[in-house]
Amino acid sequence: MPIVVNLDVILAKRKMSLTMLSERVGITLANLSVLKSGKAKAIRFSTLEEICKVLNCQPADLLEYVSEEELQQRKLV
Repeated sequence: MPIVVNLDVILAKRKMSLTMLSERVGITLANLSVLKSGKAKAIRFSTLEEICKVLNCQPADLLEYVSEEELQQRKLV
């Protein structure tokens, strides 16, 4: 899928664990793990809003569109 989730990058920059984010946002660790892995099929705007609020970031910091070609190149690196 050409939408890449950069949640792990933002969490590292904020020195925050997925567990801590889960507690602050009020979403299960399992659901955040699915999102972080890029396997989520959808995300509610209210959830995205809470994540952005807690991480003090913009949706574009978390979600990125990349072409199929670029995605394949990233996997090779």
